[in-house]
Amino acid sequence: MTTTHSQASDLPGSFPAQPSRNTKTDHASIAPGEIAIGVVIGRASEYFDFFVYAIASVLVFPSVFFPFEQRLEGTLYAFVIFSFAFLARPFGTVAFMAIQQRFGREIKLTLALFMLGISTAGMAFLPTFAHLGPASIVLLAFLRIGQGIALGGSWDGLPSLLALNAPHKRRGWYAMLGQLGAPVGFMIAGSLFAYLLSNLTTEDFLDWGWRYPFYVAFAINVVALFARLRLVSTNEYARLLDERELEPTNVVEMVGSQGRNLLIGALAALASYALFHLVTVFPLSWITLYSPRSLSGFLVIQVAGAALMAVGVVASGLIADRYGRRRTLGTLAMLIALLSALVPLLMDGGELGQNIFILLGFSLLGLSYGQAAGAVTANFPAKYRYTGAALTSDLAWLVGAGFAPLVALGLSAHFGLAYVSLYLLSGAACSLAALSLNRALEIRD
Repeated sequence: MTTTHSQASDLPGSFPAQPSRNTKTDHASIAPGEIAIGVVIGRASEYFDFFVYAIASVLVFPSVFFPFEQRLEGTLYAFVIFSFAFLARPFGTVAFMAIQQRFGREIKLTLALFMLGISTAGMAFLPTFAHLGPASIVLLAFLRIGQGIALGGSWDGLPSLLALNAPHKRRGWYAMLGQLGAPVGFMIAGSLFAYLLSNLTTEDFLDWGWRYPFYVAFAINVVALFARLRLVSTNEYARLLDERELEPTNVVEMVGSQGRNLLIGALAALASYALFHLVTVFPLSWITLYSPRSLSGFLVIQVAGAALMAVGVVASGLIADRYGRRRTLGTLAMLIALLSALVPLLMDGGELGQNIFILLGFSLLGLSYGQAAGAVTANFPAKYRYTGAALTSDLAWLVGAGFAPLVALGLSAHFGLAYVSLYLLSGAACSLAALSLNRALEIRD
């Protein structure tokens, strides 16, 4: 089922009024900018939580939860627990969609974001291994699973609604807006950890300093919750979702009917998701283990890279609208494949080489990741679009990013950085293969 939206240009600044099946309507209209703000705020808060945990997995958890192991093994164990959120995320999507069907989207979103906030803030109060022993690791894993379930449950349909109702020939631009949350979240999290590392002794940082970012994450979640509920609870938002049939559907039915679209949609952006952790989490772990350079200084370089990523995300919207989303993703997958060949040269090339890898990698990530999520929307008939877009995102994160830090660090430590190149190259190859099979990823009129 394909819906045309050329009418959107007739009413600049608002979505076109159409007959509604929902009896809860009002006369106000929601401007695309309002949904865009809701998307950016919501995603930025989620990514901040995500990166606070990711950075702590490298800088903190090996020392405070796995002190009985060497630093490498402790980091690998921390990355195993890191992956639990990605394994749990699809289950959270399914469970919270059932809650939405029974109790409504406001209840669902409130429960999911409170669960996310409590899971994240709970980590700030966790006793260390020295105080609680193995039970501290169990609690960390439990809270990490809670984060994953909550992230799956926090899907609100805003990215799909934004892409479907965007003005004609500007869907690439609107699709990238939600992706801005990633660089914003990393810039805040990376800057906060860099500040703490620069101003605290190692003992103070590992004792209590690392806990502050988790407190901040809870506060940001509360603000994001009210910002998103302000939009999600309106009758006009409900009407727009209803018109586009953006409602949960039976997961078993959807997988049976749309399994091919789920798989191809997840693989189409695999290069972006694989690169995501190979410029954020993996390099930080590699520098921590094998380089004498300042960790706070390296985080500053990564924050600068995230700023370039934000520019790339914005540019991706302009490029996709001009050349098509499928062509944009395909071209960037080829460029990521070229970058993969440079991983050993740059990461082993001293501070200059490492900085070039980070800045170049973040730039390519912004250009590719900017269209990675919006591209899946057109894959599904309207009936399955809400659930399909959520599960495709979950699977893309799981396949492309969930185990990337663990695999990349394990390969580089035991076999050399050349194997990290092969890992990233395989992601790019999967993206190109999926895109060649799936012409539906082209922006539709």
